[in-house]
Amino acid sequence: MALTAAQTDAAAHVTAMSRELSAWTAQIFDFGETAWREYRSAAWYVETLRAQGFTVEEGSGGMPTAFCAEWSNGAGPVIGMYAEYDAVPGNCQAALSHRAPRAGLGYAAGGHTDPHSGLGISGLGGLLATKSAMERFGIKGGLRFTGEPAEKVRGSKPIHAAKGYYDGLAGMLSFHPFYMLPMCNTVRWDTHCGAAYAMVYRFLCDEPERWGVHDGAPIPQSHSAVRAPGANDALMLMYQSSKALREAMLPHQGGWSISEAILTAGQATADNLPAGLAEVQYMIRVPTIAMADQVTAVLDRNAAAAAAMTGCRWERHWVSKSRHGLANHAIASTVWDALQSVGAPVWDDAAKAVAREIQTNLGIAPMADPFLDECTRLIDPEAAEAILRRDLPPSQLNSTSDDYTDMSWHAPTARFYIARPALKAPAGASYPAWVMNALGGIPATIDPMVQTAAKVLALSALRLLEDEAARAAAMDEFRTRTGGGIGGTAWCAPLCDYDPPIHFRWPEYVTTARGRDWWIPSAMPGA
Repeated sequence: MALTAAQTDAAAHVTAMSRELSAWTAQIFDFGETAWREYRSAAWYVETLRAQGFTVEEGSGGMPTAFCAEWSNGAGPVIGMYAEYDAVPGNCQAALSHRAPRAGLGYAAGGHTDPHSGLGISGLGGLLATKSAMERFGIKGGLRFTGEPAEKVRGSKPIHAAKGYYDGLAGMLSFHPFYMLPMCNTVRWDTHCGAAYAMVYRFLCDEPERWGVHDGAPIPQSHSAVRAPGANDALMLMYQSSKALREAMLPHQGGWSISEAILTAGQATADNLPAGLAEVQYMIRVPTIAMADQVTAVLDRNAAAAAAMTGCRWERHWVSKSRHGLANHAIASTVWDALQSVGAPVWDDAAKAVAREIQTNLGIAPMADPFLDECTRLIDPEAAEAILRRDLPPSQLNSTSDDYTDMSWHAPTARFYIARPALKAPAGASYPAWVMNALGGIPATIDPMVQTAAKVLALSALRLLEDEAARAAAMDEFRTRTGGGIGGTAWCAPLCDYDPPIHFRWPEYVTTARGRDWWIPSAMPGA
């Protein structure tokens, strides 16, 4: 499809911004801040967006590291885009061709894996290019850009959705770096991501004297007397029993997974006293909400049993309750048109030299074409859909998990994937995780993805703004699939009925008399 003058201008604007986009991506990569603690990253976005003429609400939805930026060029349709910027604990990697943590830190600190550093700046680049073209060509309408913290625990989007931040949009454009084949340089078609629940189970041993009571007598205060096992034991019982029962938690149909992470209570002093607090977080990824509810019921029973055995009480605190996704072929086709116009990312000789250097450092013979072939070509959405469905039962309508799905119930939403740099591996070999992390931070290798995604975003947004028929088709399909739009007969309402879970002891950077470090000290010899 031929580009309009505004679309051509926007694509050129992204190219002209290439140095800024590269520097910005490197900056967020270097921050490496993790879920609910992205203070510097969020502040950077807020400052940058205000400097670009946006009105910005900080702390949107009651989340300190979230924001909502808006800009208007007059009455008209409003298009939504967003940034993610949270990293992952235990993945600290410098933007180098060998394994090394970022300066002053150890490997246990946060680092970008997907990378959300490139995801967010792609969104910002597409946003600014769209705004520039709207101003130059007098295109009426507006832009809304949300800052989405804690995506790795599916944190902000269910909350933003429940509070109305996606309502009133003519379209929402959702980009993610590719992380699985065949979803690379393509747009999701029918099979969108499934539901996800995340919760923290908290065990508190605040009345240890009540455990082991006989004939009403309190526990003798002696190191050799009977004593409550305490919160650590409750957590271990919960952890082990849930693993043992994992296969029985759901029927053997559909793809699903449960993962867990132990949150520390900071109890480092050894004494013959029961631990007073312990917490474990679960993430449930399933095709349907009903499945997530089934797993939660089992986990609740496990928590109650573990607490009863150890002299504790237990609490469940929600981190996320995100819905399954809603397809929209009309807006997906709009984005696919834009993607075909832009083409796949192109890695130049400098990028290939970095890739070969990594291969050499790992003892792998450097390759003439080191990047995966799939990274350098497009795949039609319906062809990708057919490949994706090969391993899924016909009854399974959703697969894998990501919380962009919450947006899809409030506005026509397209989910597309652009290739991040990924290397070919010799037969029988694989790369360590740090390689993908490093490639996501090295400018020569990550910049092509950022620029490609930013152009696709801008071209898609401008098509929706300029083409009333394309915009109407997307909205008509949204209304049909939801049975009338928001609140319709087939609409899935927000599941979020909890406050933002910002008060837990989430991993973070801290500043003490020893300087700035990861919360578990890692800047030490041999760390």
